Amino acid sequence: MATNIVTGVAGFIGSHLAETLLNQGERVIGIDQFNDYYDPMLKRKNVASLENYPAFQLVEGDIQQLDWTTLLQDVDVIYHQAAQAGVRASWGAGFRSYTERNINATQVLLEAAKDAKQLKRLVFASTSSIYGNAEMMPTAETVCPQPVSPYGITKLAAERLCWLYYYNFNVPVTSLRYFTVYGPRQRPDMAFHKFFKAALQDEAIGIYGDGQQTRDFTFVEDAIAANLAAATAPEAIGEIFNIGGGSRVVLTEVLDTMDQIVGKPIRRNHIEQAMGDARHTSADVSKAKRLLGYAPRVSLKEGLAREWEWIRSLY
Repeated sequence: MATNIVTGVAGFIGSHLAETLLNQGERVIGIDQFNDYYDPMLKRKNVASLENYPAFQLVEGDIQQLDWTTLLQDVDVIYHQAAQAGVRASWGAGFRSYTERNINATQVLLEAAKDAKQLKRLVFASTSSIYGNAEMMPTAETVCPQPVSPYGITKLAAERLCWLYYYNFNVPVTSLRYFTVYGPRQRPDMAFHKFFKAALQDEAIGIYGDGQQTRDFTFVEDAIAANLAAATAPEAIGEIFNIGGGSRVVLTEVLDTMDQIVGKPIRRNHIEQAMGDARHTSADVSKAKRLLGYAPRVSLKEGLAREWEWIRSLY
C-alpha cells in the first residue's frame, strides 16, 4: 500500500485526487491550512467524506511550518496541489500571499523532498497561466512562457524551482500544466461556479470583455487521471505536461450550452476585460498522450451537467 501526500487536500482538485487514491486502497496524508481565500466551510465539506476512510490522515497547517522530515518518512508520492490560486486577485496588496504560498511553500517542500529517501515522485500542479498570450495555438510545452498575471509569474517560478531540485538533487519531479479545470467542487471564484450559481439564483452574470475569448476546459476527473499517470510513468520524471480537455471553446458557446443544461437563458452583463486574463488558451496534449497515455474522456456538455447537479445540491 503506497503512501501519498496531497497538499491542498481540501481544495477542488486535491479533494478529488485524495478520494481517488483512497478508493484505490492507498494511504493519503492530506495537508491543508484552510485559509480564507474562499469560504473555508466549502473546504471542510470537501474533506468531510475523506474523513470516513481509515487510511486518511488530515494534517492542518501551513506548509512552511510543518515538520516535513517526519511527514515524509514513508511517503512514496507527493502531489503538490496547494497554491494561492486566482489570476485577478494577484495584483496589488494580495501579491504577497502568492509569493508565500506558491514560491516559498514550494521551496520548503522541495528542500524536504531532497532528503526523503523513499520518495518516488513529486507531481507539481502547474498552470496554463504561465503561457500568457501564447505565440502558437494549440500551445506545446516548448513554447516560451510569458505570463500576463502576477499569479502566472509565481507559478512559473515554483515550476522552475522544481527543475533546480531535479537537476541538482535528483528530486523526481514532474509538472502538470492544467488548462481551466472545472467540475463538482470547483472553487466559487471560478467562472462556471459563478455562472451556475447566478442561474440558480436568477441573477445576471458578468462577462469579461466581448465573450469571444476561448479556453481549453478540462474536466476534473481527467486532471486526476493525469496526476495518477504522472506519478507512475517512469518517463515522466523531469518532464512538463500540458493537461487540457482536448477542445478549445469560445466562451459564448459555453454559455449557450449552460443555458440548455439549466433550461433557461442565463442573463448576461458585459463588463470590461480583466487584467491578467489571457485572451486564448489551447493545450497541445500530444506529449501527455505519448508519455502518460493521457486521453481526456469527459465532454464539456457532460462535465457541465455534472457540475450543475453539484451546484444545485450545494445551494
